[in-house]
Amino acid sequence: MVFPAILPKVAVRLLFTFYRAARKLRRHAFQLYNRRTAAKPPSFSVSQQQAGAATFKTDAAIPDAAGRTVVCDVHGALLRSSALFPYFMVVAYEGGSLLRAMLLLCAFPLVWALGERSGGAGAVRVMAFVTFAGLRPRDMDLVGRAVLPKHYMEQLNALVYGSLWLPARRKVAVTGAPRVMSEWFLKEYLAADAVVGLELQLVTVGRCRYFTGLLSGPATGPELRHKALMEALGAEDDTVADVGIISNSNPLDHLFVPYCKEVYVVNTENDKLPRVKYPKPLIFHDGRLAFLPTPAAMLAFFLFLPLGVILSVIRINIGIVLPYKVNFVAAAIFGVRFRASGLRAPPADGEQRRGVLYVCTHRTLVDPIMLTTALQKPVPALTYSLSRLSELIAPIKTVRLTRDRARDADTMSRLLKQGDLAVCPEGTTCREPYLLRFSPLFAELADDMEPVALDAQVTMLYGTTASGHKWLDPVAFFANPVPSYRVEFLGTVPREWTRAGGRTGVEVANWVQRRLGEALEFECTELTRRDKYMMLAGNDGVVAK
Repeated sequence: MVFPAILPKVAVRLLFTFYRAARKLRRHAFQLYNRRTAAKPPSFSVSQQQAGAATFKTDAAIPDAAGRTVVCDVHGALLRSSALFPYFMVVAYEGGSLLRAMLLLCAFPLVWALGERSGGAGAVRVMAFVTFAGLRPRDMDLVGRAVLPKHYMEQLNALVYGSLWLPARRKVAVTGAPRVMSEWFLKEYLAADAVVGLELQLVTVGRCRYFTGLLSGPATGPELRHKALMEALGAEDDTVADVGIISNSNPLDHLFVPYCKEVYVVNTENDKLPRVKYPKPLIFHDGRLAFLPTPAAMLAFFLFLPLGVILSVIRINIGIVLPYKVNFVAAAIFGVRFRASGLRAPPADGEQRRGVLYVCTHRTLVDPIMLTTALQKPVPALTYSLSRLSELIAPIKTVRLTRDRARDADTMSRLLKQGDLAVCPEGTTCREPYLLRFSPLFAELADDMEPVALDAQVTMLYGTTASGHKWLDPVAFFANPVPSYRVEFLGTVPREWTRAGGRTGVEVANWVQRRLGEALEFECTELTRRDKYMMLAGNDGVVAK
């Protein structure tokens, strides 16, 4: 009876001793590394192989990669960090569930001990099993296309991408993570010719296929990994690549040396790639997490989440129960930042000002509610697709459109005769600083229009989704620590830019789009709702009644 009581204490003591020893070893390792690299250049050191002997240069200039074959390590070279855990967490949370993400976070101490940042085989196997066991390939495909590219793009190494990767004739990327995680991004955004990575085993149950979480293929041994690289390069010479780019903390380094004429080692983290230099504009992306889920960030997220849900319920009920003159102050007390500007004075006594069409940008489902809060009066809102729960709890009248142009025109005309109306002609939300193409229907039905620029800012959870549960959108938005909204009224559309002034509906819609884009400093696009949902969810974005 004594042994079971003592065993937990012994285990805790051993874990604490192991933790202290690991921290001490890591501290000494960093001190030794800093002393050895104090004289190194800030960007690269180069190993140039000649006749089987490697010579190192301390003042290596960035080579000219134009017309050459480049082999690049993804994590730590092409991306500014060698950490793999955040991207496994994205898949676990967005493709799996909240529970799977919690299990992966609980496994992080073991992953860290096995060498997560250095790409240790044991750490990768643990993360792969927790993340992928029982996951459907379709879920991974959606995360790989709609969620991960944003996080990858924000971590791109500006120096490596602009100076070595971009001008190369042939590009081969090698990743220490499963290939399915980054292959779509590397090929679609970075124009990689081939991607070499770990392979995951699949099992068929009935008509469905699932990942087992176990690695196969090139992960089973160095020989198969070398063979995969040779096949990707498409050559059989001993020296097949002109330039290799590796990370000094990744065990994949040995893979490049025998097959590259020059090997460049990334010594320090360089600046991230500016948005204006992205290979493709990042307009559409999905997923709930608005931050890179590092271990510390995810721990803070899970600790705050219960409080966030409570705050969300309180904030939603403030908008439903309290009158307009009170909910503005009450919401501010509970952390909602709201700023309205450009609102015109109310009409004088006896003056009737009805039938104004408020043309709004579309950031979240609560756009019409924020509009009515700024106006201090209820304004009906037109929606294309809204969950039943959102319709029930909405403090304003919502009218669902049918996408039948004639029927929708009749509905809008009838509502405008009854009073003011709010419409979002984009037809769907867009998170990034872009405006989608405006439908011209609103411009053909009203001349008294007022553009309203709305913008929402979050730090933890996005309040929109394309492939997830739409009924959670308002809950997710108000669960942020400090959700922020900006409402700016831009004044009535000039008569010369209306149908009454001789303009067509398309011209009016384009003018209003440009006016809103200038106010928000957003870029106008020709993309539509269908483009967004086909890319992010593989459907046309219509919620069934």
